[in-house]
Amino acid sequence: MIAIDFMDETESLDQEELDFVQKILEHAAKQEKVTDSEVSVTFVTNEMIRDINREYRGKDQPTDVISFAMEEMGEGETAIIGSQEPRMLGDIIISLDRTKEQAADFGHSFERELGFLAVHGFLHLLGYDHLTEEDEKKMFSRQEEILVSLGITRDKHDGA
Repeated sequence: MIAIDFMDETESLDQEELDFVQKILEHAAKQEKVTDSEVSVTFVTNEMIRDINREYRGKDQPTDVISFAMEEMGEGETAIIGSQEPRMLGDIIISLDRTKEQAADFGHSFERELGFLAVHGFLHLLGYDHLTEEDEKKMFSRQEEILVSLGITRDKHDGA
């Protein structure tokens, strides 16, 4: 089981949309065999994510999703072994402004784009990345597999 803590800094999502993201992330966790873990998902504006992107990534522009993995070991850090606490995977931050823009640009629903970004951020927390062409193919094909297995396609969200 995965516990998901939602924060909507924009105060614009309704309960149905939050339930949709929860269902997708629970499904992604099951597909990735992730159990007894926690993740936080924060929804922000372009301005907010631009500030985060500038501060933590040195890029002064808005982006669609940023993930901060808690289990990435920094230099000199030691892993905690044998803890009974759920694993804190990390934080996913999604710009709802960019979600809407990209849904329009790609010609699919807001929900499909929101689901895509949630899964994308979640896979980053699990160590997937897209810095090389090979890693990008692996990550993006895994995203599609997860979304399609829920009936979420590029033009609509049927089964979610």
